[in-house]
Amino acid sequence: MYDLGGLTIKDDVMIGPNVSILTTGHPVNPSQRRSITIGNPIVIERNVWIAAGATIIGGVTIGENSVIAAGSVVTKDVPQNSLVGGTPARVIRSIGDK
Repeated sequence: MYDLGGLTIKDDVMIGPNVSILTTGHPVNPSQRRSITIGNPIVIERNVWIAAGATIIGGVTIGENSVIAAGSVVTKDVPQNSLVGGTPARVIRSIGDK
């Protein structure tokens, strides 16, 4: 975890091995890259599972009960009760107890 932008992890979250949670980045403009650090918060709601090797980029909220598939790169908010995967991560399907 690299946190300079604010990180909230709520109860019952499972985080697999080799997960990167990064609240900080740099501007795209080459003249500013080395002089400015941008911090964007990450919120991980209750009962989320983040599988091995996933990367969570600053500025996103991961909704309650969601699952982040192994190796995914999360760049946008994840709705609650969703399975997301890929690079960049997208919703694969809704999930729930059956």
